[in-house]
Amino acid sequence: MLLDKIKKYNVYLASQSPRRHLLLEQMGINFNIATSIQVNENFPDILKAEEIPMYLSEKKSDAYKSLLKDNRLLITADTIVWQNNKVLPKPSNEAEAIKILKLLSNNFHEVITGITIRTVDKLNTFYCSTKVWFRAINQEEINYYVKNFKPFDKAGAYGIQEWIGISAIEKIEGSYYNIMGLPTQKLYVVLDKFLD
Repeated sequence: MLLDKIKKYNVYLASQSPRRHLLLEQMGINFNIATSIQVNENFPDILKAEEIPMYLSEKKSDAYKSLLKDNRLLITADTIVWQNNKVLPKPSNEAEAIKILKLLSNNFHEVITGITIRTVDKLNTFYCSTKVWFRAINQEEINYYVKNFKPFDKAGAYGIQEWIGISAIEKIEGSYYNIMGLPTQKLYVVLDKFLD
């Protein structure tokens, strides 16, 4: 069982996301939060869809690899929102958040998370994709959400566990937890094989 195998390791999660911290904790994994390192999140223009978060999670893993010693395991992740063949960025202000939410309204998009798990001698990068459909959301609702929840650190300018997710998401296809930033079921299965 994974929870027995992973006891041999000091696990480090290189993410400042409170949602990722909570989900990894709920998986029953003891971990340390790696000290934040600024990683440039630019990526080559030729990359598409899942290639982008996989590239970025590996880039983050490279930035933190000095942490690795014999019994340490490092987890890095990156989540993007992909719509109409392009990435919707994390908004840096209210105007950008409003613009992004208008694109999501009455439409569907994909949330794609790339994850890299790494020890001193092994590395595995994989991804998980979830499709999300929003009902039509009006300007008043968008303004309310942005003003009260300030979704500026979130891919696609929303958190599924917040008011907008509860009131406006019609359906999803795939992992709910992936939309929160960590595809827990896939991570569990991949980690279990990785530690064999």
